[in-house]
Amino acid sequence: MQLHRFHGGLKLPDHKAESTAHPLLTMGVPKYLYVPLSQHIGAPTEPLVQPGDHVFKGQRISQAKDYICAHVHAPTSGRIKDIVDHPIPHPSCLSAPCIVIESDAHDQWGDTRLPAWPDWRERDARSLRERVRAAGIVGMGGAAFPTAAKLNPRAGKRIHTLVVNGAECEPYISCDDILMRTYPEAILEGARIVAHILGAERVLFAVEDNKPEALRALTDARRGEESDFIRLVSIPSIYPTGGERQLIQVLTGREVPSAGLPADLGIVCQNAGTLKAIRDAVLHGQPLISRIVTVTGPGIREPRNVEALIGTTFADVVAAAGGYAPGVDRLVMGGPMMGFAIGDDAVPVIKGTNCLLTTRVEDTPAPGPVMPCIRCGECTRVCPANLLPQQLYWFAKGKDFDSVQDYGLFDCIECGCCAHVCPSNIPLVQYYRFAKQEIWGREKERQKADLARERFEFRQLRQEREEREKAERLARKKAALAKKDTDPDRKTAIDGAIERARAKKSAQANEEASPADRERADR
Repeated sequence: MQLHRFHGGLKLPDHKAESTAHPLLTMGVPKYLYVPLSQHIGAPTEPLVQPGDHVFKGQRISQAKDYICAHVHAPTSGRIKDIVDHPIPHPSCLSAPCIVIESDAHDQWGDTRLPAWPDWRERDARSLRERVRAAGIVGMGGAAFPTAAKLNPRAGKRIHTLVVNGAECEPYISCDDILMRTYPEAILEGARIVAHILGAERVLFAVEDNKPEALRALTDARRGEESDFIRLVSIPSIYPTGGERQLIQVLTGREVPSAGLPADLGIVCQNAGTLKAIRDAVLHGQPLISRIVTVTGPGIREPRNVEALIGTTFADVVAAAGGYAPGVDRLVMGGPMMGFAIGDDAVPVIKGTNCLLTTRVEDTPAPGPVMPCIRCGECTRVCPANLLPQQLYWFAKGKDFDSVQDYGLFDCIECGCCAHVCPSNIPLVQYYRFAKQEIWGREKERQKADLARERFEFRQLRQEREEREKAERLARKKAALAKKDTDPDRKTAIDGAIERARAKKSAQANEEASPADRERADR
């Protein structure tokens, strides 16, 4: 198969052998699990449980209320201890509502497990998508976009190719590598299920050439008659080949439009871990309640991959890998290029936690001082999105948010290649993130202002309509009264009624008078 090349990129030391030297370790059930209500891109979920409730393993404990959202399930059986704000994985060390589960040590499934569908080939796409949604599955590569929405392209978009992302290009991260070595049959079955949902004609399964064991395991697991349908492709290990747009370009030679999606090319891309989760949900009725996490770096005693329940604290995960080495000074969620520092290892594993990376003081060179941009152009040379990072930097620094968008800010995948090669040590990605947050914030404020203006205008229109309707009613009433006053027949009738009333009153007065009074009145 002919491969292609995207612009830029870097060849980086992979540092994956340290964590793949040991087999996958499945962790036990910790005493407490801290399960965030929101673990995905999109709207947060709403809790379905209260403190004191007993839950079973796999029970839905938090409900999605929006299309771009994902249900949350209990990773084990136990008691809901509390629903409180707790530190979560976030660059700003934020806290967010979490459901705290106290394990009962039984790890017991109730009747909450979804029905198994071994006959999935007989199921329609809508039913299978709903199963994926019911299982709370999100993208396992780190973005955590709700998978059910991704498997439902816009009307009129025909999908002919499923791309399976087994590249895992960032240094140190090896959770997908160990997954493909350990569960190749399950991943391939997940690929068949997703291809059935999408109606795809072929599957391109990309694995970087620095993962020969994973490629061999997949080759052995693939059935021979499917060699044309599921094609395993070894690709060069160039960072960031694992980016969705870059991977599609490597495999097909086609570029995803700047403001478009892979579906515009008839392609959907899924991570290998996501396919394993889909297979478990469809064939075994199991929701997404655990994931593989790479625990590695110079600050870990025994780097390895562990399968941990969602809600397990980072401290417990690190302990499963032998604990911290002496001199550890930094804990990062993700890899060295796109990850972010975590200030507290009490934060829990979430659906998008793919790696915990530690560093030591002696292994971390002090960053040089930030110096002025010398316009060397190195950032432009390595940018995989073919942007002009230098110009984006100037516009972001000057808060010229219109110009920064004109130069393709939102095509930036924040891979960090530009900052990695910058001789002036400028934290370029931080400027891009700042600009994106400012633009998103202003857009939200604009939407709020538009909504307030619409409400005000609607109120004004309603009040004007009510005033107009009231005036019209008064006018009709006055017209009706005026018409009655000018009617001659009505006036004659009124005069007659008045005369009859006077006569009747006079007769009543005569009847009540004494005979002497009547005699005097007659004289």
